[in-house]
Amino acid sequence: MSTLKSIWNCMFSPKLIKIYGHGPIEKLYEPQPMEKLGDQVIHSLYIIWKLGVYTSPFWGIIFYSRGYLDLQNLPFFSKIVVGFGAIFVVSFCIRGLSRAQNPVYQTFLATLHRTDGDNRRDYAKYDFDFKLWPVEYDLSKTASPERVSKTSSEAVVANSTFEYLTNIPFRIIASFAIHTFGIRLVYPGSVGILQSILEGSLLSGRSRLVESYRGQRYKLKASDGNDIDSIFIDKRNASQNGETLVVCCEGNAGFYEIGIMITPIEAGYSVLGWNHPGFAGSTGMPYPENEQNAIDAVMQFAINKLGFKVENIMLFGWSIGGYTSSWAAMTYPDVKGIIIDATFDDILPLALNHMPKCWESIVKIAIREHVNLNVYEHLSQYSGPLLLIRRTDDEVICLKDNDLLSNRGNDLLIKILKQRYPCIFEPHLSLLQEYLSVSGVKQGAFRCLFYLKLTLMGGSFVFSAEMLSKYNVDESVCSSLLQTYVSEFSKSYPIKIGPEFSFAESSQMALFLASKHMKDFKSSHCTNLPGEMFTKPWDIIVDSDYVFT
Repeated sequence: MSTLKSIWNCMFSPKLIKIYGHGPIEKLYEPQPMEKLGDQVIHSLYIIWKLGVYTSPFWGIIFYSRGYLDLQNLPFFSKIVVGFGAIFVVSFCIRGLSRAQNPVYQTFLATLHRTDGDNRRDYAKYDFDFKLWPVEYDLSKTASPERVSKTSSEAVVANSTFEYLTNIPFRIIASFAIHTFGIRLVYPGSVGILQSILEGSLLSGRSRLVESYRGQRYKLKASDGNDIDSIFIDKRNASQNGETLVVCCEGNAGFYEIGIMITPIEAGYSVLGWNHPGFAGSTGMPYPENEQNAIDAVMQFAINKLGFKVENIMLFGWSIGGYTSSWAAMTYPDVKGIIIDATFDDILPLALNHMPKCWESIVKIAIREHVNLNVYEHLSQYSGPLLLIRRTDDEVICLKDNDLLSNRGNDLLIKILKQRYPCIFEPHLSLLQEYLSVSGVKQGAFRCLFYLKLTLMGGSFVFSAEMLSKYNVDESVCSSLLQTYVSEFSKSYPIKIGPEFSFAESSQMALFLASKHMKDFKSSHCTNLPGEMFTKPWDIIVDSDYVFT
Protein backbone atom coordinates (compact mmCIF):
# COMPACT_ATOMS: atom_id res chain seq x y z
CA MET A 1 0.00 0.00 0.00
CA SER A 2 1.59 3.27 -1.06
CA THR A 3 2.03 5.90 1.59
CA LEU A 4 0.19 9.22 1.39
CA LYS A 5 3.52 10.99 1.00
CA SER A 6 4.42 8.83 -2.01
CA ILE A 7 1.03 9.48 -3.58
CA TRP A 8 1.37 13.20 -2.94
CA ASN A 9 4.84 13.26 -4.57
CA CYS A 10 3.56 11.32 -7.58
CA MET A 11 0.69 13.75 -8.07
CA PHE A 12 3.09 16.56 -8.96
CA SER A 13 6.02 14.60 -10.35
CA PRO A 14 6.91 14.82 -14.06
CA LYS A 15 5.10 12.96 -16.80
CA LEU A 16 7.27 10.08 -18.02
CA ILE A 17 7.18 9.76 -21.81
CA LYS A 18 9.89 7.39 -22.99
CA ILE A 19 12.81 5.26 -21.84
CA TYR A 20 15.89 5.47 -24.09
CA GLY A 21 18.47 2.81 -24.76
CA HIS A 22 16.57 0.49 -27.10
CA GLY A 23 17.96 1.65 -30.43
CA PRO A 24 15.44 2.01 -33.25
CA ILE A 25 12.81 0.12 -31.22
CA GLU A 26 10.36 2.59 -29.68
CA LYS A 27 9.84 1.96 -25.99
CA LEU A 28 7.32 4.48 -24.79
CA TYR A 29 6.41 4.44 -21.13
CA GLU A 30 3.18 2.51 -20.64
CA PRO A 31 1.14 4.15 -17.86
CA GLN A 32 -1.45 2.16 -15.97
CA PRO A 33 -5.09 2.79 -17.00
CA MET A 34 -5.88 5.20 -14.15
CA GLU A 35 -2.71 7.26 -14.72
CA LYS A 36 -3.50 7.39 -18.43
CA LEU A 37 -7.05 8.53 -17.72
CA GLY A 38 -5.86 11.23 -15.33
CA ASP A 39 -3.30 12.49 -17.86
CA GLN A 40 -5.89 12.62 -20.64
CA VAL A 41 -8.35 14.60 -18.52
CA ILE A 42 -5.67 17.07 -17.37
CA HIS A 43 -4.43 17.51 -20.95
CA SER A 44 -7.98 18.01 -22.24
CA LEU A 45 -8.67 20.67 -19.61
CA TYR A 46 -5.44 22.40 -20.60
CA ILE A 47 -6.51 22.48 -24.27
CA ILE A 48 -9.96 23.79 -23.33
CA TRP A 49 -8.34 26.51 -21.22
CA LYS A 50 -6.01 27.56 -24.04
CA LEU A 51 -8.82 27.61 -26.59
CA GLY A 52 -10.88 29.69 -24.18
CA VAL A 53 -8.06 32.21 -23.74
CA TYR A 54 -7.41 32.55 -27.49
CA THR A 55 -11.10 32.90 -28.32
CA SER A 56 -12.07 34.95 -25.23
CA PRO A 57 -12.76 38.18 -27.18
CA PHE A 58 -15.20 36.31 -29.43
CA TRP A 59 -17.03 34.52 -26.61
CA GLY A 60 -16.92 37.62 -24.42
CA ILE A 61 -18.80 39.63 -27.03
CA ILE A 62 -21.42 36.88 -27.46
CA PHE A 63 -21.96 36.44 -23.71
CA TYR A 64 -22.22 40.20 -23.18
CA SER A 65 -24.66 40.70 -26.06
CA ARG A 66 -26.91 37.96 -24.67
CA GLY A 67 -26.75 39.23 -21.11
CA TYR A 68 -24.89 36.20 -19.72
CA LEU A 69 -22.40 38.43 -17.90
CA ASP A 70 -25.01 39.96 -15.61
CA LEU A 71 -24.45 39.54 -11.88
CA GLN A 72 -27.55 37.35 -11.62
CA ASN A 73 -25.78 34.71 -13.75
CA LEU A 74 -22.69 34.70 -11.52
CA PRO A 75 -23.79 31.61 -9.47
CA PHE A 76 -24.19 29.61 -12.68
CA PHE A 77 -20.66 30.41 -13.87
CA SER A 78 -19.33 29.74 -10.37
CA LYS A 79 -20.79 26.23 -10.47
CA ILE A 80 -19.10 25.59 -13.82
CA VAL A 81 -15.73 26.74 -12.46
CA VAL A 82 -16.13 24.62 -9.30
CA GLY A 83 -17.12 21.60 -11.41
CA PHE A 84 -14.07 21.88 -13.64
CA GLY A 85 -11.89 22.43 -10.57
CA ALA A 86 -13.20 19.28 -8.92
CA ILE A 87 -12.52 17.23 -12.05
CA PHE A 88 -9.02 18.70 -12.17
CA VAL A 89 -8.23 17.79 -8.54
CA VAL A 90 -9.65 14.27 -8.84
CA SER A 91 -7.59 13.67 -12.01
CA PHE A 92 -4.40 14.63 -10.15
CA CYS A 93 -5.31 12.28 -7.29
CA ILE A 94 -5.99 9.19 -9.41
CA ARG A 95 -2.88 9.88 -11.48
CA GLY A 96 -0.74 10.10 -8.33
CA LEU A 97 -2.19 6.92 -6.88
CA SER A 98 -1.60 4.98 -10.10
CA ARG A 99 1.98 6.22 -10.42
CA ALA A 100 2.74 5.27 -6.83
CA GLN A 101 1.77 1.66 -7.66
CA ASN A 102 3.79 1.45 -10.90
CA PRO A 103 7.31 0.01 -10.31
CA VAL A 104 8.67 1.41 -13.60
CA TYR A 105 7.61 4.91 -12.66
CA GLN A 106 8.94 4.51 -9.14
CA THR A 107 12.35 3.49 -10.52
CA PHE A 108 12.38 6.59 -12.71
CA LEU A 109 11.40 8.83 -9.79
CA ALA A 110 14.10 7.36 -7.55
CA THR A 111 16.68 7.94 -10.30
CA LEU A 112 15.61 11.54 -10.80
CA HIS A 113 15.76 12.37 -7.09
CA ARG A 114 18.96 10.49 -6.30
CA THR A 115 21.57 12.87 -4.90
CA ASP A 116 24.60 10.62 -4.47
CA GLY A 117 27.12 11.75 -7.08
CA ASP A 118 26.31 12.87 -10.63
CA ASN A 119 23.09 11.16 -11.69
CA ARG A 120 22.73 13.04 -14.99
CA ARG A 121 23.70 10.01 -17.07
CA ASP A 122 20.96 8.00 -15.33
CA TYR A 123 18.03 10.44 -15.61
CA ALA A 124 19.06 11.38 -19.16
CA LYS A 125 17.96 7.88 -20.18
CA TYR A 126 14.38 9.06 -19.70
CA ASP A 127 12.29 11.50 -21.69
CA PHE A 128 9.96 13.29 -19.28
CA ASP A 129 8.22 16.59 -18.63
CA PHE A 130 10.96 19.16 -19.14
CA LYS A 131 9.51 21.52 -16.53
CA LEU A 132 10.97 19.24 -13.84
CA TRP A 133 14.24 18.49 -15.63
CA PRO A 134 17.15 19.60 -13.38
CA VAL A 135 18.90 22.85 -14.34
CA GLU A 136 22.43 22.03 -15.53
CA TYR A 137 23.77 25.50 -16.37
CA ASP A 138 22.51 28.56 -14.53
CA LEU A 139 23.27 32.13 -15.55
CA SER A 140 20.54 33.66 -13.40
CA LYS A 141 22.76 33.47 -10.30
CA THR A 142 26.00 34.34 -12.03
CA ALA A 143 27.28 37.82 -12.66
CA SER A 144 27.85 37.41 -16.37
CA PRO A 145 29.62 40.17 -18.35
CA GLU A 146 27.26 43.03 -19.02
CA ARG A 147 26.18 43.11 -22.64
CA VAL A 148 25.76 46.65 -23.86
CA SER A 149 23.33 46.96 -26.75
CA LYS A 150 25.15 48.11 -29.87
CA THR A 151 22.11 48.54 -32.03
CA SER A 152 20.84 51.91 -33.13
CA SER A 153 17.58 50.98 -34.73
CA GLU A 154 15.28 53.52 -36.27
CA ALA A 155 12.81 54.53 -33.60
CA VAL A 156 9.38 56.02 -33.97
CA VAL A 157 10.18 59.52 -32.75
CA ALA A 158 7.69 62.34 -32.51
CA ASN A 159 8.75 65.59 -34.12
CA SER A 160 6.57 67.73 -31.87
CA THR A 161 4.54 67.63 -28.69
CA PHE A 162 1.36 67.45 -30.73
CA GLU A 163 2.64 64.47 -32.70
CA TYR A 164 3.75 62.76 -29.49
CA LEU A 165 0.30 63.19 -27.97
CA THR A 166 -1.48 61.99 -31.09
CA ASN A 167 0.75 58.88 -31.15
CA ILE A 168 -0.13 57.86 -27.59
CA PRO A 169 -3.29 55.91 -28.61
CA PHE A 170 -1.30 54.10 -31.33
CA ARG A 171 1.41 53.21 -28.81
CA ILE A 172 -1.14 51.81 -26.39
CA ILE A 173 -2.81 49.74 -29.12
CA ALA A 174 0.57 48.57 -30.44
CA SER A 175 1.75 47.50 -26.98
CA PHE A 176 -1.50 45.66 -26.27
CA ALA A 177 -1.43 43.94 -29.66
CA ILE A 178 2.18 42.75 -29.32
CA HIS A 179 1.73 41.46 -25.78
CA THR A 180 -1.41 39.51 -26.64
CA PHE A 181 -1.64 38.09 -30.16
CA GLY A 182 1.14 40.01 -31.93
CA ILE A 183 4.14 38.13 -30.58
CA ARG A 184 2.37 34.87 -31.43
CA LEU A 185 1.90 36.02 -35.02
CA VAL A 186 5.61 36.77 -35.24
CA TYR A 187 6.52 33.49 -33.48
CA PRO A 188 3.65 31.02 -34.10
CA GLY A 189 5.71 28.22 -32.57
CA SER A 190 4.98 29.73 -29.15
CA VAL A 191 1.26 28.89 -29.47
CA GLY A 192 0.47 26.04 -27.07
CA ILE A 193 -2.14 24.43 -29.31
CA LEU A 194 0.36 24.15 -32.17
CA GLN A 195 2.86 22.53 -29.82
CA SER A 196 0.20 20.05 -28.71
CA ILE A 197 -0.47 19.14 -32.34
CA LEU A 198 3.27 18.68 -32.96
CA GLU A 199 3.89 16.75 -29.73
CA GLY A 200 4.33 13.41 -31.48
CA SER A 201 6.67 14.84 -34.13
CA LEU A 202 8.76 16.61 -31.50
CA LEU A 203 9.13 13.38 -29.51
CA SER A 204 10.15 11.42 -32.63
CA GLY A 205 12.66 14.07 -33.64
CA ARG A 206 14.14 14.27 -30.15
CA SER A 207 14.36 10.48 -29.96
CA ARG A 208 16.24 10.43 -33.25
CA LEU A 209 18.75 12.99 -31.98
CA VAL A 210 19.29 11.09 -28.73
CA GLU A 211 19.36 7.52 -30.03
CA SER A 212 20.83 7.89 -33.52
CA TYR A 213 23.26 10.76 -32.88
CA ARG A 214 23.85 10.30 -29.12
CA GLY A 215 22.43 13.70 -28.33
CA GLN A 216 22.58 15.02 -24.77
CA ARG A 217 19.68 17.16 -23.60
CA TYR A 218 20.35 20.05 -21.21
CA LYS A 219 18.33 22.65 -19.35
CA LEU A 220 19.95 26.08 -19.27
CA LYS A 221 18.69 28.96 -17.16
CA ALA A 222 19.18 32.33 -18.83
CA SER A 223 19.99 35.53 -16.94
CA ASP A 224 16.30 36.53 -17.04
CA GLY A 225 15.28 33.27 -15.32
CA ASN A 226 13.83 31.57 -18.41
CA ASP A 227 14.61 27.88 -18.89
CA ILE A 228 16.14 27.05 -22.28
CA ASP A 229 15.64 23.58 -23.72
CA SER A 230 18.80 22.55 -25.60
CA ILE A 231 20.51 19.48 -27.03
CA PHE A 232 24.16 18.80 -27.86
CA ILE A 233 25.59 16.41 -30.48
CA ASP A 234 29.28 15.80 -29.78
CA LYS A 235 31.36 14.78 -32.79
CA ARG A 236 34.78 15.72 -31.42
CA ASN A 237 37.30 13.01 -32.27
CA ALA A 238 34.62 11.38 -34.44
CA SER A 239 34.71 13.39 -37.69
CA GLN A 240 36.90 15.85 -39.56
CA ASN A 241 34.69 18.83 -38.70
CA GLY A 242 33.83 17.66 -35.19
CA GLU A 243 36.13 20.13 -33.42
CA THR A 244 33.92 22.96 -34.70
CA LEU A 245 30.64 23.54 -32.88
CA VAL A 246 27.66 24.81 -34.86
CA VAL A 247 25.08 26.69 -32.78
CA CYS A 248 21.70 26.48 -34.55
CA CYS A 249 18.99 29.17 -34.33
CA GLU A 250 15.58 28.00 -35.54
CA GLY A 251 12.80 29.81 -37.40
CA ASN A 252 9.61 31.30 -35.98
CA ALA A 253 7.81 27.94 -35.99
CA GLY A 254 10.93 25.77 -35.79
CA PHE A 255 12.06 23.47 -33.01
CA TYR A 256 15.45 21.82 -32.64
CA GLU A 257 13.69 18.43 -32.67
CA ILE A 258 12.50 18.87 -36.28
CA GLY A 259 14.58 21.82 -37.44
CA ILE A 260 17.88 22.74 -39.04
CA MET A 261 20.23 20.73 -36.80
CA ILE A 262 20.26 17.83 -39.23
CA THR A 263 22.15 19.91 -41.83
CA PRO A 264 25.39 20.49 -39.84
CA ILE A 265 25.08 17.01 -38.31
CA GLU A 266 25.20 15.48 -41.80
CA ALA A 267 28.17 17.74 -42.58
CA GLY A 268 30.08 16.20 -39.65
CA TYR A 269 30.04 19.09 -37.17
CA SER A 270 29.39 19.07 -33.45
CA VAL A 271 26.00 20.77 -33.04
CA LEU A 272 24.17 22.63 -30.28
CA GLY A 273 20.46 23.27 -30.79
CA TRP A 274 18.04 25.18 -28.58
CA ASN A 275 14.39 26.22 -28.54
CA HIS A 276 13.17 29.81 -28.44
CA PRO A 277 11.63 31.01 -25.15
CA GLY A 278 8.06 29.69 -25.10
CA PHE A 279 8.85 26.85 -27.53
CA ALA A 280 8.53 23.21 -26.32
CA GLY A 281 10.53 22.91 -23.06
CA SER A 282 11.75 26.51 -23.02
CA THR A 283 9.85 28.96 -20.81
CA GLY A 284 8.96 32.62 -21.30
CA MET A 285 8.00 34.32 -24.55
CA PRO A 286 10.23 35.14 -27.55
CA TYR A 287 10.50 38.90 -27.11
CA PRO A 288 13.81 40.28 -28.47
CA GLU A 289 15.39 40.75 -25.03
CA ASN A 290 14.46 37.19 -24.03
CA GLU A 291 15.85 35.91 -27.32
CA GLN A 292 19.14 37.70 -26.67
CA ASN A 293 19.35 36.30 -23.13
CA ALA A 294 18.61 32.82 -24.46
CA ILE A 295 21.32 32.78 -27.14
CA ASP A 296 23.74 34.36 -24.67
CA ALA A 297 23.09 31.47 -22.25
CA VAL A 298 23.62 28.99 -25.08
CA MET A 299 26.94 30.61 -26.05
CA GLN A 300 28.15 30.78 -22.44
CA PHE A 301 27.20 27.13 -21.98
CA ALA A 302 29.10 26.14 -25.13
CA ILE A 303 32.21 27.98 -23.98
CA ASN A 304 32.26 27.35 -20.24
CA LYS A 305 30.54 23.96 -19.92
CA LEU A 306 31.15 22.16 -23.21
CA GLY A 307 34.68 23.54 -23.57
CA PHE A 308 34.62 25.02 -27.07
CA LYS A 309 36.74 28.07 -27.83
CA VAL A 310 34.88 31.00 -29.37
CA GLU A 311 36.99 30.78 -32.52
CA ASN A 312 35.82 27.16 -32.95
CA ILE A 313 32.13 28.08 -32.84
CA MET A 314 30.11 28.69 -36.01
CA LEU A 315 26.61 30.19 -36.01
CA PHE A 316 23.77 28.94 -38.20
CA GLY A 317 20.46 30.79 -38.36
CA TRP A 318 17.41 29.99 -40.47
CA SER A 319 14.64 32.48 -41.23
CA ILE A 320 13.87 34.51 -38.10
CA GLY A 321 16.77 32.68 -36.45
CA GLY A 322 18.92 35.14 -38.35
CA TYR A 323 18.12 37.63 -35.58
CA THR A 324 19.58 35.61 -32.69
CA SER A 325 22.49 34.26 -34.72
CA SER A 326 23.44 37.76 -35.93
CA TRP A 327 23.14 39.11 -32.36
CA ALA A 328 25.49 36.36 -31.20
CA ALA A 329 27.93 37.19 -34.01
CA MET A 330 27.91 40.86 -32.99
CA THR A 331 28.31 39.99 -29.28
CA TYR A 332 30.93 37.27 -29.83
CA PRO A 333 32.86 38.76 -32.80
CA ASP A 334 35.62 36.12 -32.71
CA VAL A 335 33.34 33.27 -33.81
CA LYS A 336 34.55 31.19 -36.73
CA GLY A 337 31.77 32.43 -39.01
CA ILE A 338 28.04 32.74 -39.52
CA ILE A 339 25.73 31.13 -42.06
CA ILE A 340 22.30 32.67 -42.43
CA ASP A 341 19.71 30.81 -44.47
CA ALA A 342 16.48 32.29 -45.87
CA THR A 343 16.43 35.38 -43.70
CA PHE A 344 15.79 39.12 -44.08
CA ASP A 345 17.50 42.41 -43.39
CA ASP A 346 14.64 43.92 -41.39
CA ILE A 347 11.28 42.45 -40.35
CA LEU A 348 9.34 45.71 -40.78
CA PRO A 349 8.89 45.54 -44.59
CA LEU A 350 7.63 41.97 -44.25
CA ALA A 351 5.22 42.92 -41.47
CA LEU A 352 3.85 45.86 -43.46
CA ASN A 353 3.48 43.63 -46.52
CA HIS A 354 1.24 41.17 -44.65
CA MET A 355 -0.91 43.68 -42.78
CA PRO A 356 -3.74 45.93 -44.01
CA LYS A 357 -2.58 49.34 -45.21
CA CYS A 358 -4.76 51.11 -42.63
CA TRP A 359 -2.76 49.46 -39.83
CA GLU A 360 0.58 50.84 -41.05
CA SER A 361 1.11 53.37 -38.22
CA ILE A 362 0.35 50.82 -35.51
CA VAL A 363 2.50 48.13 -37.17
CA LYS A 364 5.49 50.49 -37.40
CA ILE A 365 5.26 51.41 -33.73
CA ALA A 366 4.69 47.79 -32.68
CA ILE A 367 7.71 46.53 -34.61
CA ARG A 368 10.14 49.35 -33.87
CA GLU A 369 9.34 49.59 -30.17
CA HIS A 370 8.66 45.96 -29.27
CA VAL A 371 9.84 43.45 -31.91
CA ASN A 372 12.55 45.27 -33.85
CA LEU A 373 14.22 42.30 -35.53
CA ASN A 374 16.82 44.11 -37.62
CA VAL A 375 19.37 41.53 -38.74
CA TYR A 376 21.49 43.96 -40.72
CA GLU A 377 22.12 46.20 -37.71
CA HIS A 378 23.81 43.27 -35.98
CA LEU A 379 25.79 42.10 -39.00
CA SER A 380 27.03 45.62 -39.75
CA GLN A 381 28.95 45.37 -36.48
CA TYR A 382 30.38 41.93 -37.20
CA SER A 383 33.55 41.69 -39.29
CA GLY A 384 34.01 37.92 -39.53
CA PRO A 385 33.26 35.42 -42.31
CA LEU A 386 29.66 35.50 -43.48
CA LEU A 387 27.57 33.44 -45.90
CA LEU A 388 23.96 34.07 -46.91
CA ILE A 389 21.79 31.32 -48.39
CA ARG A 390 18.99 32.53 -50.67
CA ARG A 391 16.03 30.27 -51.51
CA THR A 392 15.13 30.92 -55.15
CA ASP A 393 11.52 29.77 -54.60
CA ASP A 394 11.10 31.37 -51.18
CA GLU A 395 7.44 32.20 -50.57
CA VAL A 396 7.91 33.75 -47.09
CA ILE A 397 10.49 36.53 -47.25
CA CYS A 398 9.61 37.78 -50.74
CA LEU A 399 7.41 40.86 -50.91
CA LYS A 400 5.95 39.67 -54.22
CA ASP A 401 5.12 36.13 -55.30
CA ASN A 402 7.55 34.59 -57.79
CA ASP A 403 9.69 37.75 -57.78
CA LEU A 404 13.27 36.83 -56.86
CA LEU A 405 14.35 40.46 -56.70
CA SER A 406 11.80 41.14 -53.93
CA ASN A 407 13.51 38.59 -51.66
CA ARG A 408 14.64 40.52 -48.56
CA GLY A 409 17.80 38.45 -48.50
CA ASN A 410 18.91 40.56 -51.48
CA ASP A 411 18.53 43.72 -49.41
CA LEU A 412 20.60 42.16 -46.63
CA LEU A 413 23.39 41.26 -49.06
CA ILE A 414 23.41 44.70 -50.69
CA LYS A 415 23.60 46.48 -47.33
CA ILE A 416 26.42 44.23 -46.11
CA LEU A 417 28.49 44.58 -49.28
CA LYS A 418 28.01 48.35 -49.37
CA GLN A 419 29.12 48.57 -45.75
CA ARG A 420 32.11 46.24 -46.15
CA TYR A 421 33.31 47.32 -49.63
CA PRO A 422 31.87 50.81 -50.28
CA CYS A 423 34.25 51.76 -53.10
CA ILE A 424 33.41 48.59 -55.03
CA PHE A 425 29.64 48.56 -54.65
CA GLU A 426 28.56 52.19 -54.56
CA PRO A 427 29.24 52.49 -58.33
CA HIS A 428 27.83 49.03 -59.10
CA LEU A 429 24.49 48.80 -57.30
CA SER A 430 22.59 48.40 -60.56
CA LEU A 431 24.97 45.60 -61.58
CA LEU A 432 24.47 43.86 -58.25
CA GLN A 433 20.69 44.16 -58.50
CA GLU A 434 20.76 42.76 -62.01
CA TYR A 435 22.96 39.92 -60.83
CA LEU A 436 20.52 39.17 -57.99
CA SER A 437 17.50 39.22 -60.30
CA VAL A 438 18.43 35.79 -61.66
CA SER A 439 19.08 32.59 -59.77
CA GLY A 440 22.47 30.98 -59.36
CA VAL A 441 21.84 28.49 -62.14
CA LYS A 442 21.62 31.41 -64.56
CA GLN A 443 24.23 33.73 -63.03
CA GLY A 444 27.10 32.16 -64.97
CA ALA A 445 25.33 32.92 -68.24
CA PHE A 446 24.50 36.38 -66.96
CA ARG A 447 28.16 37.14 -66.34
CA CYS A 448 29.00 36.30 -69.94
CA LEU A 449 26.24 38.64 -71.13
CA PHE A 450 27.56 41.32 -68.82
CA TYR A 451 31.04 41.22 -70.31
CA LEU A 452 29.52 41.34 -73.79
CA LYS A 453 27.74 44.48 -72.56
CA LEU A 454 31.12 45.90 -71.46
CA THR A 455 32.54 45.26 -74.91
CA LEU A 456 29.68 47.09 -76.59
CA MET A 457 30.17 49.98 -74.16
CA GLY A 458 33.80 50.28 -75.11
CA GLY A 459 35.14 48.69 -71.93
CA SER A 460 38.81 47.85 -71.56
CA PHE A 461 38.10 44.10 -71.79
CA VAL A 462 37.24 43.05 -75.32
CA PHE A 463 36.50 39.37 -75.86
CA SER A 464 35.82 37.15 -78.82
CA ALA A 465 32.61 35.09 -78.92
CA GLU A 466 34.60 32.00 -78.01
CA MET A 467 36.16 33.64 -74.94
CA LEU A 468 32.81 35.05 -73.85
CA SER A 469 31.30 31.59 -73.82
CA LYS A 470 34.08 30.25 -71.61
CA TYR A 471 34.97 33.35 -69.55
CA ASN A 472 34.25 33.61 -65.81
CA VAL A 473 35.47 35.85 -63.01
CA ASP A 474 39.07 34.93 -62.21
CA GLU A 475 38.88 34.05 -58.52
CA SER A 476 42.65 33.83 -58.09
CA VAL A 477 43.15 37.38 -59.37
CA CYS A 478 40.38 38.81 -57.19
CA SER A 479 41.64 36.94 -54.12
CA SER A 480 45.19 38.12 -54.76
CA LEU A 481 44.09 41.77 -55.02
CA LEU A 482 42.19 41.51 -51.75
CA GLN A 483 45.09 39.78 -49.99
CA THR A 484 47.51 42.45 -51.17
CA TYR A 485 45.28 45.25 -49.94
CA VAL A 486 44.69 43.62 -46.54
CA SER A 487 48.40 42.90 -46.02
CA GLU A 488 49.27 46.52 -46.79
CA PHE A 489 46.46 48.24 -44.92
CA SER A 490 44.00 46.38 -42.69
CA LYS A 491 41.43 43.62 -42.61
CA SER A 492 38.96 45.75 -40.66
CA TYR A 493 35.83 46.94 -42.45
CA PRO A 494 35.08 49.00 -44.39
CA ILE A 495 37.77 47.92 -46.85
CA LYS A 496 38.46 50.85 -49.19
CA ILE A 497 39.76 48.82 -52.11
CA GLY A 498 38.41 49.83 -55.54
CA PRO A 499 39.23 53.42 -56.60
CA GLU A 500 42.37 52.24 -58.38
CA PHE A 501 40.41 49.72 -60.51
CA SER A 502 39.06 50.22 -63.99
CA PHE A 503 35.31 49.85 -64.50
CA ALA A 504 35.69 46.29 -65.76
CA GLU A 505 38.04 45.31 -62.91
CA SER A 506 35.75 46.70 -60.22
CA SER A 507 32.82 44.96 -61.91
CA GLN A 508 34.70 41.68 -61.76
CA MET A 509 35.47 42.24 -58.08
CA ALA A 510 31.82 43.11 -57.36
CA LEU A 511 30.59 39.87 -58.94
CA PHE A 512 33.30 37.89 -57.18
CA LEU A 513 32.41 39.26 -53.74
CA ALA A 514 28.68 38.84 -54.32
CA SER A 515 29.17 35.19 -55.28
CA LYS A 516 31.31 34.58 -52.19
CA HIS A 517 28.82 36.12 -49.76
CA MET A 518 25.63 34.53 -51.12
CA LYS A 519 24.77 31.09 -52.47
CA ASP A 520 21.49 30.10 -54.10
CA PHE A 521 19.46 27.05 -53.13
CA LYS A 522 16.60 26.13 -55.48
CA SER A 523 13.98 25.49 -52.86
CA SER A 524 11.00 26.90 -50.99
CA HIS A 525 11.35 28.40 -47.51
CA CYS A 526 10.92 25.33 -45.31
CA THR A 527 13.05 22.68 -47.00
CA ASN A 528 16.10 21.54 -45.03
CA LEU A 529 19.39 22.77 -46.42
CA PRO A 530 21.45 19.85 -47.80
CA GLY A 531 24.58 19.00 -45.83
CA GLU A 532 26.83 19.55 -48.84
CA MET A 533 25.74 23.21 -48.98
CA PHE A 534 26.82 23.77 -45.39
CA THR A 535 30.38 24.98 -45.83
CA LYS A 536 32.57 27.36 -43.89
CA PRO A 537 31.96 30.96 -45.04
CA TRP A 538 34.52 32.51 -47.34
CA ASP A 539 37.14 34.83 -45.86
CA ILE A 540 40.13 36.82 -47.08
CA ILE A 541 43.04 34.52 -46.34
CA VAL A 542 46.56 35.93 -46.13
CA ASP A 543 49.89 34.31 -45.29
CA SER A 544 50.76 34.20 -41.61
CA ASP A 545 53.88 36.29 -42.36
CA TYR A 546 51.69 39.31 -43.01
CA VAL A 547 51.33 41.74 -40.14
CA PHE A 548 48.05 43.65 -39.87
CA THR A 549 48.05 47.27 -38.87
